[in-house]
Amino acid sequence: MQDENQSQRKMNGAAQRRQPIHFEKGSRMATGGEMNGSGNLLDFLGEAVPEVGMYEDFHTIDWLREKSRDTDRHRKITSRSKESLWERIKGLLDAWSGWVVMLLIGLLAGTLAGVIDLAVDWMTDLKEGVCLAGFWFSHEQCCWTSNETTFEDRDKCPQWKSWSELLAGQPEGASAYILNYLIYVLWALIFAFLGVSLVKMFAPYACGSGIPEIKTILSGFIIRGYLGKWTLLIKTVTLVLAVSSGLSLGKEGPLVHVACCCGNLFCCLFSKYSKNEGKRREVLSAAAAAGVSVAFGAPIGGVLFSLEEVSYYFPLKTLWRSFFAALVAAFTLRSINPFGNSRLVLFYVEYHTPWYMAELVPFILLGVFGGLWGTLFIRGNIAWCRKRKNTRLGRYPVLEVILVTAITAIFAFPNQYTRQSTSELISELFNDCGALESSQLCDYINDPNMTRPVDDIPDRPAGPGVYAAIWQLALALVFKIVITIFTFGMKIPSGLFIPSMAVGAIAGRMVGIGVEQMAYHHHDWFIFRSWCRPGADCVTPGLYAMVGAAACLGGVTRMTVSLVVIMFELTGGLEYIVPLMAAAVTSKWVADAFGKVGIYEAHIHLNGYPFLDSKDEFRHRTLATDVMRPRRTEPPLSVLTQGSMTVEDVETLIKDTDYNGFPVVVTKESERLIGFVQRRDLIPAISEFSSLVHVIITLHGFSPELSLIDLLRFECFTLRRVVGAGLEPCSRHSWQ
Repeated sequence: MQDENQSQRKMNGAAQRRQPIHFEKGSRMATGGEMNGSGNLLDFLGEAVPEVGMYEDFHTIDWLREKSRDTDRHRKITSRSKESLWERIKGLLDAWSGWVVMLLIGLLAGTLAGVIDLAVDWMTDLKEGVCLAGFWFSHEQCCWTSNETTFEDRDKCPQWKSWSELLAGQPEGASAYILNYLIYVLWALIFAFLGVSLVKMFAPYACGSGIPEIKTILSGFIIRGYLGKWTLLIKTVTLVLAVSSGLSLGKEGPLVHVACCCGNLFCCLFSKYSKNEGKRREVLSAAAAAGVSVAFGAPIGGVLFSLEEVSYYFPLKTLWRSFFAALVAAFTLRSINPFGNSRLVLFYVEYHTPWYMAELVPFILLGVFGGLWGTLFIRGNIAWCRKRKNTRLGRYPVLEVILVTAITAIFAFPNQYTRQSTSELISELFNDCGALESSQLCDYINDPNMTRPVDDIPDRPAGPGVYAAIWQLALALVFKIVITIFTFGMKIPSGLFIPSMAVGAIAGRMVGIGVEQMAYHHHDWFIFRSWCRPGADCVTPGLYAMVGAAACLGGVTRMTVSLVVIMFELTGGLEYIVPLMAAAVTSKWVADAFGKVGIYEAHIHLNGYPFLDSKDEFRHRTLATDVMRPRRTEPPLSVLTQGSMTVEDVETLIKDTDYNGFPVVVTKESERLIGFVQRRDLIPAISEFSSLVHVIITLHGFSPELSLIDLLRFECFTLRRVVGAGLEPCSRHSWQ
């Protein structure tokens, strides 16, 4: 009896392996007989097995398959909504789920951005002192109630104590300076060490800017864990530590990563997005817009940034939802009011002095500088990152961060323009000099007989403080250029927007002061004679800082439209859109002359991510017949035929080859392409078929109701659900 059973199992297995397989794209399956009233076996086998369509790590999604799945889902919802009121309500909830996700993303992203801003302000000031009225107050918050009027005097408010005053009772002197110096460096090292240690131990994906990987993910690539909950938590905490350490980095790029983590988190709440990678990427595109919205207080610029810079697939409905997510995020950030000025913008300017056509020349020169700086930075940073990646340096990320932090803190403390946070530096450079300003940049020689209003102060000769500030700014410029090249890309959250803007703002402010002094001392020159009269307010140095910041940021990232809108929203300077446009376009032209890729695309290529930029242009003169395979001297291609292969044939093909996929053709003779099957989908489908048929044969092996002949009367095993339709055949004379 046992011999008969074993013999029958062998016969059943052999018959199962000889079962024909039918690959078909878009057709229905053949029908068979009923089985115990449970339905057709082929209908059961034709259903998508759980493993099919689940993408592995570091693989690319099938956009057409995801679109087809979403279409089928919509069709089912529409048909079921006619059955009952409850199904209709479920359909409405499904339709509104996208807006609910956008609302949740905006609320969480805005809240996290506000908390990060408050924490960064407090921890940055903690390196220099502490507030006696409350240790949780930053320097500015501590001195809000001070009666001092000037900025320098307000810094010395009695509520705020430097570390030398608190520990040694010495507010000034050499010993106080050295003590403050040492504590400043110590705090910077502590913050940096904590940040890089948390990243290394708990979330390696939390390092860097995140925008290169976000662009790659939005293009259809799978990076498991990059947008996970643990990455969100660690990146939020370490971003505060990294910025507070004083490194030459910003929080704007990482905030885009944080917002996308929020979007991925809320996608898990709705099967509409959790089970469809294409729909998930629509949410992530909107989340990127919300990230820029809270990073700069620029909701419209955030939408344009997502459209121009990071998104690969951006339908019209995603545009509206991105706008809504950016709006909610900006409103949430405004409610928290982390800047204390009741404004969304970070670097709001109070002046509205008109600019003149002759000033386009220095604006364009700043654009040239921005393009050259972008080229220098990209090449230098990529060379250093490649060295880090290919040498032993990459094995010691903690040591690298500590060394760069120590160098940064040691060289930054003696210079007041590098000691303060980069955001405060940019804000000071953007501002114009009013009557009550007492910083070195505003040390002009005033006319004691001047009776003009405060908002209409004419150009004045520069005092000794201005010249001293120019020397300090020049040193700060060189320092920022060099140290930023080595900072971006370390194993710590690091953004690029603010450091690039700082480089441009420093250069622009110095150029603006130079043009201002030329116009004052040589107002009779023909270039100034027509628009700059003696005693007039001709040149605004803060405007040059704004233009320089836009130029350098554009030279590094190659943004244009979104850059101008972000700068406009960032400063509130509506009158200065044309200078910003001129600088942005010039910087892009100059930078593109040395290389077409921006910093994010360069890092994508460095990491080897499979990213196809839709903006790339190809001018190859190669015909399809020149690259077709196989050649006459080469073995035939490994293909699947539409209806003449058995399970055994497919298993043999999978075993003998290591290709990730196989083209499906009508016959091997015609080689007419009808689709493509991924290896990752084919293997589980074959395994599922084998296990199901084995169970059926085992259960009914001795039953007269289903014999082996009954089983074999099913015509074929259909795998049409795993055949992708994403290939577009071309003739042999097509240009490639």
